[in-house]
Amino acid sequence: MTDTPDAAAAPAPDPAIAALSFEAAMGELETIVRRLESGDVNLEESVALYERGHALRAHCEARLAAAQARIEQVGLGADGRPAGTVPFGES
Repeated sequence: MTDTPDAAAAPAPDPAIAALSFEAAMGELETIVRRLESGDVNLEESVALYERGHALRAHCEARLAAAQARIEQVGLGADGRPAGTVPFGES
C-alpha cells in the first residue's frame, strides 16, 4: 500500500471557514488582501494570512460552483433540456 504525498499534505478544511456564507468569506478575504498589501504585517503573520486567504478563496470557489450547479439544475427539465423554453421559431 502506498501513501500519496498529496493526501498527507492536504490540511483538513477549517470548520469556521466552512460555516461562512459566500459574502462573509469574501469580506474576510478582502480584509486579508488589504492587510497583506499594506506591508504592515510581519513575515509569520503574512504567511498565516496568506494560508487563511487561500482557504477562503477555495471556499468561495466551492460556493460559487455549488450555486452554479443549482441554477443549472433548476433550468433543466426531466429530459435534461432547458425547461420552460420553446426553440426559436416554434412559438
